[in-house]
Amino acid sequence: MTDGTKQILAKPIQLADQVSKLAADAQTNKQDCYELKLKAEKLAAVLRQAARVDLYERPARRIMDDTEQVLGKALTLVDKCLHSGLMHRLFSIIPGAAFTKMGIQIDNSIADVHWLIRVSTPAGEDDDDDHFHGLCPIAQNEPILTLIWGNIAALHTGHPDARSEAAAALISLARDNQHFAQLIITEDGVPPLLRLLKEGKAEAQENAARALGLLGRDPESVDFLVGANACTAFAKVLKDGPMKVQAVVAWAVAELASNNPKCQDVFAQNNVVRLLVGHLAFETVQEHSKYAIPSKAMSIHTVVLATNTAAASAFPADDASEQALFRNPHADGGLSKSSQFHSVVQSTVASAKLAHQNNAGSSSATVPWKTQQHSTLVSGHRAREMEDPSTKANMKAMAAKALWQLAKGNADICRNITESRALLCFAVLLEKGTGDVRYNSAMALMEITRVAEHNADLRKSAFKPNSPAAKAVIDQFLQILEEGEYNDLLIPSITAFGCLSRTFRATETRIIAPLVRLLDEKDVAVMREAVVALTKFACTENYLHVSHSQAMIEAGGARHLIQLVYLGEQVQTEALILLCYIAKHVPDSHELAETEVLSALSWASKQQHLVQDQRLDELLPEAKSRLELYQSRRV
Repeated sequence: MTDGTKQILAKPIQLADQVSKLAADAQTNKQDCYELKLKAEKLAAVLRQAARVDLYERPARRIMDDTEQVLGKALTLVDKCLHSGLMHRLFSIIPGAAFTKMGIQIDNSIADVHWLIRVSTPAGEDDDDDHFHGLCPIAQNEPILTLIWGNIAALHTGHPDARSEAAAALISLARDNQHFAQLIITEDGVPPLLRLLKEGKAEAQENAARALGLLGRDPESVDFLVGANACTAFAKVLKDGPMKVQAVVAWAVAELASNNPKCQDVFAQNNVVRLLVGHLAFETVQEHSKYAIPSKAMSIHTVVLATNTAAASAFPADDASEQALFRNPHADGGLSKSSQFHSVVQSTVASAKLAHQNNAGSSSATVPWKTQQHSTLVSGHRAREMEDPSTKANMKAMAAKALWQLAKGNADICRNITESRALLCFAVLLEKGTGDVRYNSAMALMEITRVAEHNADLRKSAFKPNSPAAKAVIDQFLQILEEGEYNDLLIPSITAFGCLSRTFRATETRIIAPLVRLLDEKDVAVMREAVVALTKFACTENYLHVSHSQAMIEAGGARHLIQLVYLGEQVQTEALILLCYIAKHVPDSHELAETEVLSALSWASKQQHLVQDQRLDELLPEAKSRLELYQSRRV
């Protein structure tokens, strides 16, 4: 018991003793005072029993505050009964119901303290219902508070199974009502949940992680969780925990980052981004040779050359290729003896280690292996390989979701993601994955491209035309566009192309036509997103706006845009803006004349609801004037 808890018990015990003593000396209402004396003595005995228990502090303080108030009123009541004079009786009339009411209040205090002792006492493993101890009178106005207190107390004092059940009960409460989630935080439910996440069994860890994810439903709650070192606990599980628990933790990371983006950097500082990318890459990139990066692939021939040239030279190698070397030491046809191979590997690894030490400040993804760590790493890798496919798929889906939420609007995290193998992983998952894995991967890529749109350094480094990772991502998004089927992947793909519009060369014409075809889509959201994406290709800020505008005309975009300007309703303004850019940049186009774009612009300039958009203040008159100039010359 803490000193603070002992201190809050001292005054109620003193008051109970005083009530008992004064009630024994009463001169009037002796029978009523005698009953109060018995109740006060019983309350004092229960309070002294509580003093020998390590109490759950949150309900203890509320119960003791309420008990103090009850005993204070009881002391005032019995004080009026100490004198028997006529004048005293005349001026201190006590209603008959006062003693009855006071007796009920003391009984309630006794019941509250009994309940407090029960929930604060460690239960044995034979107790199947140790996390529910009935309702305490103090919480009668909010009965759910008793249930929350009981379950949090079980997290502190219960046996392992009881703790897991208590965390599951808190999940139900937090999921059903945000007010309940806030109560769990207020009543100090976060520290025992974090302790359970670190120390509990796998099922208990899952329940604790899910409860923590549900508690962070608003920015203030997320701030509290971050302040309680939830990020550190999540990182530890993502590094060493069972895969099922890691998947739930990744989901919790996504929830917290979604509800309060300020925590993104804290997660990054705890290496959560790197760990999530590792889970995403596990059994993903290395299984698809067409996505391999030649500069980072390490073969036996490369090892031999590196050893023969210079012992101090280092070469890039990823974790997967290094593990492959340790698992298959006889893979090389040029070395017949395992001892020779082992010598080559050891010397090369030593060189890599030396290079790593010399470049400790760099952000290289190369991790030099240590001989003493080999058995642990291999055993951990094999344990992950033995997981069932559904668990692996769920882990990848949750890792992608967490990276999606962490990447939102954060250039540093996006840079960390793109400098790793994550882009290749996302490309493979878009091609081979299903369900949530594909969707979360597409959304993560969309958020990265949104940041890259406004960050030239990220755009140039991550999505340069000769990058194998960028090519793989573009190919997958393009395939989704060419299929043209309305699904959860279509809009993220369209958005990503719009955000990357400045990265495409003039010769890259295969993207415009699929986007133009979507202008004839029945779904309004798809049409609107396609118009917005094409506008980013055709706007003046895009260096290749003339070439892109000409490609849109050749793909039949003018005809679709005319229809949207006249009849588009929800996409009318966006379609008009795109049409103005095309007319401004390619005013001498024969197709624009044939589709009577000038008439459409003239009509639009007279529509009050269209010209109210500030983006059209200069754009519409300029596009109209250029069309009038070039088309009059044509005539």
